[in-house]
Amino acid sequence: MYEIQSRWKPEQDGLRYYGLRNRPFLFQNTVKLTKQQRAVVAKLPCELTAAELDLLAPYIGVQIVRSRDKKAIPTSFAEARFCKTCIANDYMIPGIEFDEEGRCPICQSAEETKKLKSIVPIRNTFPKSKHSRFDVAVFYTGGKDSTYLLYYLAKVQGLRVLALTWEIPYQSECAKQSIENAKQRLDSVEFISRKISNQDLRKIYHKLYSLSENTCACPSLAYVLFYPELVANRVPYFVAGNEPAQMLGLYFNHMAPKIAYTFPENKLLGGLLNIGRLLTLHPPLKKGQFHTLATMKQLAFGDNKLKNLAGYSNPLVANICKAIREVPAILTPLKRAIRQSSWSGNIPAFVQVDFDAISGGTYRWSEIKDTIVRECGWVAPVETDKGLHTSCQIEKCKEHTQFVRFYQMRSTMIPFSALEMAIASSGNAISREEAMAELTASLGFSLSEVPECAIMREYWQ
Repeated sequence: MYEIQSRWKPEQDGLRYYGLRNRPFLFQNTVKLTKQQRAVVAKLPCELTAAELDLLAPYIGVQIVRSRDKKAIPTSFAEARFCKTCIANDYMIPGIEFDEEGRCPICQSAEETKKLKSIVPIRNTFPKSKHSRFDVAVFYTGGKDSTYLLYYLAKVQGLRVLALTWEIPYQSECAKQSIENAKQRLDSVEFISRKISNQDLRKIYHKLYSLSENTCACPSLAYVLFYPELVANRVPYFVAGNEPAQMLGLYFNHMAPKIAYTFPENKLLGGLLNIGRLLTLHPPLKKGQFHTLATMKQLAFGDNKLKNLAGYSNPLVANICKAIREVPAILTPLKRAIRQSSWSGNIPAFVQVDFDAISGGTYRWSEIKDTIVRECGWVAPVETDKGLHTSCQIEKCKEHTQFVRFYQMRSTMIPFSALEMAIASSGNAISREEAMAELTASLGFSLSEVPECAIMREYWQ
């Protein structure tokens, strides 16, 4: 008896793999089948004739296997196989493969990906602005990463910082208290908070839930709210607070190719872009300004079709873009600010601080938490093991829904937190023991619904 191997699924004109394959097949997740091959595959599981075996010969042993060779998918961490060097396993990332040494594709690729730091330009120091009251701006949630970024820019760099907070209905109590404490401790920071009306936000959330089965919209909606503020205040830099594991996770989720990480330093591509702008009477872009316009235009006008055709898309952001259009008026100030800044050249450069570099070589979560507690009055979550995404009450819900959709092969997007935990433990940002404690106690990798889903639905239903 022959069957389709686990995690391979018939789709359109072939088969798609839901998982992370070993190198050198890391991103070779689709195979095309002829009409005759698809007809045979549609009959499986069954015995195959000699002619049918010959027809499917290229796929026998990998995509098509004997029933006895079909892999079982774990239903809990207790059943899972773990990578020998990090916390990646085939429960939280079903379909992840391991090489002969027991290493996952993330660890297999460690040397190759160590320079993939950011898809926006990296900048660790900033000049004093001569044309604005602020030197930099950050999106501030009260979580671990954004608090550390705020501390670094305000206290270590001594900059005038504009901290922008979108008041989400699910903001955790520890994040709220962390924000209030930061206001008292960081004298060079000006804090601005905005809240979308419940009426509008419920429309957005209702649509987003229908698309993603959760209502996680950070930081996209914050960008929509605050970009006009950045333009009005002529802020020269908007600094992202994504830790290294989040940035590299985009690569392994097939959302950012390698060229996206080197594009900020590619002078030829930058020059070609600026030639186009000069021909249309727009001022040339400085480093980081293209990334700002691309991000804001995606939110205002939708996803770039060329990026989707190339096979690189971010389903999470694409669904948020669709949901925002339930309240089109919310985009009017953003579109106006995009046009104004594009013509004037007054575009805040979107840049990323290298958290590894500014924290001594490795962004170790335990040490970072100690620093921000001491310097900013940061308040840790009740779940003391938690180090990933600490500012929101429904993080478990987001993780659970992303996990279940991928587990059931209804989404090609690997749960963000699964990749981030694996990458963080692979790079020693967190120990294997700390990562295991967080996986089992604080994150939402459950096949049954987690309580946080009720918190999410209570707001918008």
